[in-house]
Amino acid sequence: MNEYGTLHKVDGRYALRFERFFLHNPEDVFHVLTNPGDFSKWYPFATGEMDLKLGGEIAFDDGEGTTYTGIITELEAPYLFGFREVDDLLNISLQEEGKGCKMIFTHTFDDDSWAVNTAAGWHRCLDVFCQIVNHQPVVWHDNAAKLRDIYRESFK
Repeated sequence: MNEYGTLHKVDGRYALRFERFFLHNPEDVFHVLTNPGDFSKWYPFATGEMDLKLGGEIAFDDGEGTTYTGIITELEAPYLFGFREVDDLLNISLQEEGKGCKMIFTHTFDDDSWAVNTAAGWHRCLDVFCQIVNHQPVVWHDNAAKLRDIYRESFK
């Protein structure tokens, strides 16, 4: 399974898609995914405030004076978590696979001019998510520039 994300054009929008495999059942991964305390450790600008229900809000703060909310649009424990963040859609699905599960993370957006930076950012965030799921210390690796180069080449 390729750990790098892929970029797709879907219905006039763009979608970044990442896959990760875990040696954990979907219930355990879903718990980390939707636990507000864990969510704020790996998801950019998340404040830890989340009303975990369909139509519930997720609070974000960019640290520079802008706050906004996301709306939960899909919630089917332990297999599906989706929300709208401003105009972007985030969809995270979990599928049982072997002795664990596969996570498919999709970010759908309009402007592809930020696709390389966004892909590199999500790659780093998902690395941290994997650390949390696997009960490892959270380490943000200094690999953003390298990842941007990889995605710039991949998205040509």
